[in-house]
Amino acid sequence: MKAISNSEIVGVIGAGAMGAGIAQVAASAGHEVLIYDMSLEAASKAIKNINSRVERLCEKGIVSKDVANNTKRCLKVANTFEDMNEAHLIVEAIVENLEVKQQLFAQLEEIVHDFTILTSNTSSLSITAIGSILKSPDRFAGFHFFNPAPRMPLVEIVSGLATSKDVATSLYKTAEAWGKKPVYAKSTPGFIVNRVARPYYAEALRVFEEGVADHATIDCIVKECADFKMGPFELMDLIGHDVNYAVTKSVFEAYFHDPRYRPSLVQQELVAAGWFGQKSSKGFYTYSPKKIDEPIEDYRTCDKPNSINIEGDLGFAETLVSLWQTKDIHVDRGDGNGIIRVNDTVIAPTNGLSASERMHAEAYDILVLFDYCADFQTTPRIVLTAAGKNKDQNLDIAAGLFQALDKKISIVGDTPGMVVFRTIAMLANEACEALLLGVANSIDLDKAMKLGVNYPKGPLAWADEIGAEVLHAGLANIFESYKDIRYRPSTLFSNRVFENTPLFEK
Repeated sequence: MKAISNSEIVGVIGAGAMGAGIAQVAASAGHEVLIYDMSLEAASKAIKNINSRVERLCEKGIVSKDVANNTKRCLKVANTFEDMNEAHLIVEAIVENLEVKQQLFAQLEEIVHDFTILTSNTSSLSITAIGSILKSPDRFAGFHFFNPAPRMPLVEIVSGLATSKDVATSLYKTAEAWGKKPVYAKSTPGFIVNRVARPYYAEALRVFEEGVADHATIDCIVKECADFKMGPFELMDLIGHDVNYAVTKSVFEAYFHDPRYRPSLVQQELVAAGWFGQKSSKGFYTYSPKKIDEPIEDYRTCDKPNSINIEGDLGFAETLVSLWQTKDIHVDRGDGNGIIRVNDTVIAPTNGLSASERMHAEAYDILVLFDYCADFQTTPRIVLTAAGKNKDQNLDIAAGLFQALDKKISIVGDTPGMVVFRTIAMLANEACEALLLGVANSIDLDKAMKLGVNYPKGPLAWADEIGAEVLHAGLANIFESYKDIRYRPSTLFSNRVFENTPLFEK
């Protein structure tokens, strides 16, 4: 199957933000686009807004004058629902309600040609369920764009049980022709992105609920230590807590209350208060109209140690050794469990256990843990937690060691897996579970997470880079600490580690 020719008409049903965005994408690719909405005024307003956006793009030199003019010429209001019978491809972008969508497509099937491809931009509803109402469900698929559709490159091509492979292929090639980066996905709750991304929000909310750190500190940590473009609380504020909470709740219910997708009481309270984020001027942050930044408390300046003893391999933190040596810190190496000793203070990279639990398990009197960083050389911040006698004194020693590398220090409460390590382990685990259940292949899974939510790396390849066995062992430790099946390692994750095969398959 080929991409739909740009000589063919595309119909868009729904003139909201998503519908208008998709219409702009199709028109920019040269298709005549019919926009239908129950309100003719809404459809006309959508075209007016698209034209304004295209004109601004032209003024900025992002698109040529010819492209801008052609895009505007391609956009038309469908005065009646029956006008949709001219379309070769129809994209529905209306309210997220199964019965409403089923009724719409049942009506569409009665007026369109046999060759017309019917699609939904749903982000959470079952493609199989929507298509079940059709006489020919084989021509129905998910065509899921991300907001704002003109700018976001990812499109999920979602197949229900009855979707024809030819239809999915045609949509994939059409998305490519429209300048998008498509991926194939199976119709399961959340598809790829809205499923695999859940831990990014869920773990931040949980450590916040536990009082491990405030929201601004957690956002700062994941951005500065792991290169995420937005912190989870900033992102939830941007998406809207009403939307984010509804998606989480929908996925939770669709998976029969699997604890991995359990919604947060804190977010439920924000929704109840009407604190939806940016659109209500209040969420975790305050907006008036721009976000009011909240200061991050950095740890006090401490003395640099002259020498350290490193026992065993430091794993994901091994690069620190050469960095300390460049700062005239004498390093002695020996065998051991992957720890650093500065006199009586033991410092170690997190392995998923809380500091107090690991201190007890490995019989230390004092233990300071530090979190994962994507690049210990370039990161501006190191995150520490501690347990044992004279905790503050030993945090001073650990802080001085990392401040010798010109790093800022954040101190967080003692929790299994800390912040970054735990988040990446859970993202990798969810991607493994999606891979196990055939939601998508590893290439499309990682591609979707990088393009759909702008992650710095795909979770599967990232896990391989850190060491899948390290993350898997850490996740098992988090699971043992909480005794919560939310943290159970995926069978595929376990099998790949035991077989010593990569999670990401090229």
